Amino acid sequence: MPVPFIAIEGPIGVGKTSLSNKVADKFGFDLLKEIVDENPFLNKFYEDIDEWSFQTEMFFLCNRYKQLKDVKKNSIDYDKAVVADYHVFKNLIFAKRTLQPSEYNKYEKMYHILIEDMVTPNMVIYLDATVDTLMQRIAMRGREFERMIKRDYMEQLVADYHEYIDRFEKENPNIPVLRINGDACDFVKNEYDLQNILSRVEDMMDRRSLNR
Repeated sequence: MPVPFIAIEGPIGVGKTSLSNKVADKFGFDLLKEIVDENPFLNKFYEDIDEWSFQTEMFFLCNRYKQLKDVKKNSIDYDKAVVADYHVFKNLIFAKRTLQPSEYNKYEKMYHILIEDMVTPNMVIYLDATVDTLMQRIAMRGREFERMIKRDYMEQLVADYHEYIDRFEKENPNIPVLRINGDACDFVKNEYDLQNILSRVEDMMDRRSLNR
C-alpha cells in the first residue's frame, strides 16, 4: 500500500500551511510547503493580472514540478509519509481564472505533460471558508503582495475551488477528500478544534488503509 501523501487545499488565506504544520507534527510526516514569496512575478501579477499571469503561473508550475520530483526521491521512495500545503491541481484552478483562452490551452498541455509521471497526493484535506473570513486572515498575516488582492478576485477564486473540488471527487473516487469548514472552527487558536480535525484526519487514514 502506498505511504500516505496528504495534500491540504483551499483558497488563499484559509490556513493550509498552518494545518499542514500541525499534521506533520502530530503524525511525524515529512512536510512539503509550496514556494510563494520567492515568485518574482507576484507583485506585478496583482498589479496587472492580464499582463503577468502567464509568467506567474509558469513559475509556480515549474517549482511545484521540481518539489514533487524531490519529495518522491527524498520521502516517498523511502516510505516516508508526506503532508503538503498544496495539491498540484491548484495550478489549473488559478490558470483557468487568470489566463486568456489561448494561453490557457498552451499551459494546460504543459501541465499534463509534466504531471503524467509525477507522484501526486493520495488523500486531500479541503479547507473552506467565506470570503469575509479569508480577507480578514489575509489582512492579518500581512504579506505585502497580498494587500493588492481584490474582493471580487477572491469571490471568483472561492467559487472556482468549490467547482473544482466537486469535480475532483467525482473523477477520483479512490482518493478520499476530507472537507473542513474554516468558518466553524479555528484550529490555530482553539485546541479543541485542532484535536477534532486531527482525529478526523486519523480516521481518514485508517479508512484508507482498510479499503486497500
